[in-house]
Amino acid sequence: MTSAGAPTLIPGPLAAQEAGVAPATIRKWVQLGRLKPVGRAGRAQLFRLEDVFAAERTARRTR
Repeated sequence: MTSAGAPTLIPGPLAAQEAGVAPATIRKWVQLGRLKPVGRAGRAQLFRLEDVFAAERTARRTR
């Protein structure tokens, strides 16, 4: 459970699902510097959901 106001952190595959893209797209956004992981859970990178949506909007605008 997260405290009030704390961002929800999600792993890459779930981030991809939420944004409607492939997990490879999330990895590519990280490589390109469009998305930055904010932590790790084991080997999985964790992302803030709002950052994932911002990267998705940016990608949509640049097509």
